[in-house]
Amino acid sequence: RPITLKISSTFCTRNSLGFYMKCRAAYLSVFRSSLVNMTSKDQLCTVLQKAGRNPSQKALDKYWPPGTKKLNFDDFCEILKKEKPAEPDQLMRIFKKFDVSCDGYISHEELSRILTSSGEKMSPKEVDEIFSLADVNKDGKLDYAEFCRLLESTAEQCQTAALKKLEADAKLKRQNFGNQLDNSPQSSESQPELPASETQPRTELETTQRKDSRSSSRPSSARIRRSSLSTVITMGAGSTKSGRLVEPKSLQDWHHTLMRGCFYLEEDGTIVSLQYRLVIPETTSVYLTIRPLNLSPIPEKPSPWMCVDTALYVVMGNETKEDSNLVCFTELRDKERFLWRGELSAGSYLLLPFTTGCRLMKRTRKTSTKTAQLVNHTQSGELELTKEFKAALSDIFEVIDLDGSGLLSLEEYTSGEKCDEDAWAICKENFNTKKNELTRQGFLELNLMEANDREGDPRDLWLTLEAMGYNHSLEMVEACPFVIEVYCEDAKATLQAVHLDSGIKMLNSAVQRSITSKAEAKSLKGHENVLIYTYKGESRISSVIANKSNQKMTVHINNEQSKNCVSSRGMSVFAVEVPARTKMVCQHVMALNYQQEWTYNCVETIIPSL
Repeated sequence: RPITLKISSTFCTRNSLGFYMKCRAAYLSVFRSSLVNMTSKDQLCTVLQKAGRNPSQKALDKYWPPGTKKLNFDDFCEILKKEKPAEPDQLMRIFKKFDVSCDGYISHEELSRILTSSGEKMSPKEVDEIFSLADVNKDGKLDYAEFCRLLESTAEQCQTAALKKLEADAKLKRQNFGNQLDNSPQSSESQPELPASETQPRTELETTQRKDSRSSSRPSSARIRRSSLSTVITMGAGSTKSGRLVEPKSLQDWHHTLMRGCFYLEEDGTIVSLQYRLVIPETTSVYLTIRPLNLSPIPEKPSPWMCVDTALYVVMGNETKEDSNLVCFTELRDKERFLWRGELSAGSYLLLPFTTGCRLMKRTRKTSTKTAQLVNHTQSGELELTKEFKAALSDIFEVIDLDGSGLLSLEEYTSGEKCDEDAWAICKENFNTKKNELTRQGFLELNLMEANDREGDPRDLWLTLEAMGYNHSLEMVEACPFVIEVYCEDAKATLQAVHLDSGIKMLNSAVQRSITSKAEAKSLKGHENVLIYTYKGESRISSVIANKSNQKMTVHINNEQSKNCVSSRGMSVFAVEVPARTKMVCQHVMALNYQQEWTYNCVETIIPSL
């Protein structure tokens, strides 16, 4: 890798291009295609530096732990989101610290001593190469201002060259990266979903093999497209209510139980939640629903997460067994509710909450946003919680009050984790409780005590808020509370929250089975062992790739011709690597605006091994 990259980045990001364009330009400056994997820690370091980052060895070790063999372009994009860009004047400030004479120069001897003995040490040869670049006067002194200008100029030239290459080669851009849809998740944040009419969706399904009449003398990338599978599905406007929905007339007389929960976005973009154990004592008709939980006190202004899609998968099997039997899932929709109606036999079931991620994604944090104040000092000098913080805590209380009783039990307060019984007893003695459970007021008092214990330092309070999905404006943007309701006609069921170590894998298996059991498999031309399952639901379209061959397959996905859509992948063009003899969920796609017609247009293509 270039020696100078050990000191500073060679890729500036002072332009207004989109994030993914910057990712692509940086990646292409090192690799010929975004489908080529990084195979070493040095390659990762180089690409990050090309993208304007200056990763430490500790950071590289975190992203490339022992045993890592490769990372792909998607991994690089996720890492880039976490690494802060290098500041243009960062290197100048560092040099000035070692310029003891304040004359703008550092001697070869002094710089060599610093760079070979501290931090991420360089070799004497690497130090000599730096001097060969920047010792303009050949006097053994480094004009570090000139050196910084040289690096910045080189960075701008690298950036300009990489971006020009992308703009000039449209074919390369389409084949290797593609463009983000104009209707990307980021752009949809400022476009709230409008209430849709309850009309029957008009659908049209067309699945065809793409025909390619071009000569075999064309480039190999053109010949690759002959094995593409094109799937087009058009969904009509107002598709937010199922035409098959029939609510029992006597539902109010059925046995009813409910539990709350919440979807949380992890740092890596994974969505997690609790799971639930449903026990039915005898065979009975069941009406099952899940919906986002509205916490807004203003009827005309519901909570922003009410547009997030939800689903519930019902499985039977051991809690430690990942491959459980799928019984049913909430396939029908009534506005924000997703539901299922049928008969369940006596037994124990696991309920696995799910959201596609189309409407619950990581957002770019605005550094200019003002941080909300959590505590104030009264005139007497005592601490008090601010009105805004109390409102956020009240919402958190609603979310973790799983049974909706208005009180917090020990299990609810600790999310099912083990807690010292003596500590909980002291908590009940000192804070407002009822029926041996914590009240809303007691919950506020507990948080005030934590603020006092830290003398008003809000850092630990912010850690809790961030874990609950709040940003520093006290907005819940990376979480979606939900409520599950179970109605049984002839028996009273019990519903309990559980935390399963195998929950995510069990859910992935259930989602795959729900798609493959209801969708027709289409093989890619020339690759009969690679099947695409495309499921058209009431409000989403989902696909699974099944690789029945004995070798790994890489499938290129292109959604560029889709209209009024958003993909759970957050990109319109990407690649999916499917191991041998494996099924994998490819993507989920939903409408951006259900009041308008939307079209899913996806082309799947096999990419040959590189």
